[in-house]
Amino acid sequence: MAGSPTQKGVLMQETVAAKADQAAIFHDAEQTGLRLAIKGRLVALILMGGWLVVTRASDPLRAIEYLLVLGVLAGFGIVHYKIIGTSRDRSWVKYLFVALDIAFLSLLIATQPVFDTVDLPQAVIFRTPIFPFYFIILGVAAFSFSPGLVLWAGACGVAGWLGAFAFAIRGMEQTFDWKDIGTMPDTQTFVTYFFSPNFVGTWSRLQEALALGVVAILIGLVMWRARYTVRRQIEAEQERRTISDIFGQYVPAAVAEVLISKRGTLAPVEREATILFADLADFTKLTETIGPKGIVEVLNAYFDAVSLIITRHHGVITQFQGDAILATFNVPAEDPDHAGCGVRAAREIADLVQSRNFAGIALRTRIGICTGTVIAGSVGGGGRQNYTVHGATVNLAARLEEMNKELGTDVLIAATTTKHLSGYNFKQIGQMDVRGLAEPIDLYTFGRDASADSDANRSAPAGSAASVS
Repeated sequence: MAGSPTQKGVLMQETVAAKADQAAIFHDAEQTGLRLAIKGRLVALILMGGWLVVTRASDPLRAIEYLLVLGVLAGFGIVHYKIIGTSRDRSWVKYLFVALDIAFLSLLIATQPVFDTVDLPQAVIFRTPIFPFYFIILGVAAFSFSPGLVLWAGACGVAGWLGAFAFAIRGMEQTFDWKDIGTMPDTQTFVTYFFSPNFVGTWSRLQEALALGVVAILIGLVMWRARYTVRRQIEAEQERRTISDIFGQYVPAAVAEVLISKRGTLAPVEREATILFADLADFTKLTETIGPKGIVEVLNAYFDAVSLIITRHHGVITQFQGDAILATFNVPAEDPDHAGCGVRAAREIADLVQSRNFAGIALRTRIGICTGTVIAGSVGGGGRQNYTVHGATVNLAARLEEMNKELGTDVLIAATTTKHLSGYNFKQIGQMDVRGLAEPIDLYTFGRDASADSDANRSAPAGSAASVS
């Protein structure tokens, strides 16, 4: 059945937001990569400058010229670095600076002679190992994680290299090329033409440009594939988060996460756990007093506050039963301090209910806590399942909650829970017969000064010997 216009609108908004998140992630990655590349480029220029000064010590003027060239390139990088992430940064800025680098390098190749003291055609410079500098610029572009910038760098490099070559040979009256050497030359012919200052090697320049272009395409494809993979991962994580958020409104978040990872089912487990059962006192009378709308507002405020406390203490609410809450500690997520977490959660809930109103209504809660073996897992039928816990421990926690009314207490804790908590001080109520059990059990509660100790218990790390009286 087709969704309502409202639902479609929400889905469209979520899709747009997800795409915006992806774009922001890739944009941040590009900026981070460019900053890193510019830093590396600057370090390389500094090292290169030092090398040129040392190797050109006999020709200080030439060394200064090299340093000026490297300074201009370094200046391009510094300006670009300052612009990245500012209000002046635009999508085309990174393309501009790549083009400037290549244009400046190509201009130098086309106009600057290899040696000032030797009268040679400018085409001779293409025999020097200067072409790899284009690959350095291509490598810098690759740090951006942007296929478009890599392809742009490759295209600019090809244009710059061939353009510089065309400019360098434009005024030569005579040129030699591979066709002049032939396919099977003798030694004398090869040496005569290849080592001639007028040998330009056009096909070699085309081959170099082709290699640069192919490498740029390959790196661009790798970048595209990497971005595609990352995008799929982001989409999967966004989908998982969306499902978890929606599913978590109906089942505990911890259960939702496990269900998603287990693809919808939780195998039954038998494990020791602490069960907390909380119920509101005089709830029936309250519903008659404030009516359905009022009771829903009260319950929502109460459940929100209590849920936060239970979650903060690593508990999982498996059921809302009318005005009652069934929470588990140690299932489905394991927690060695489950008994302590359950007791601290109960203390904080009791303090909270005593200290504030919920939707303008004062409440009183009764809590039962018991530790023992439970069976937990997904149960249901007709295509619907629910995560729940079963066993005598669950029944006893519910029974202890009821006994609070008989004993005039707010919290009752079974001895099976207190025996796990050395260093805690509880007030023993006595030995009580519990319906459904053959032998009586020892029951405990918090003492009169428990509120003074509760802050220490809440701030104490799991497993610490915090005091509860």
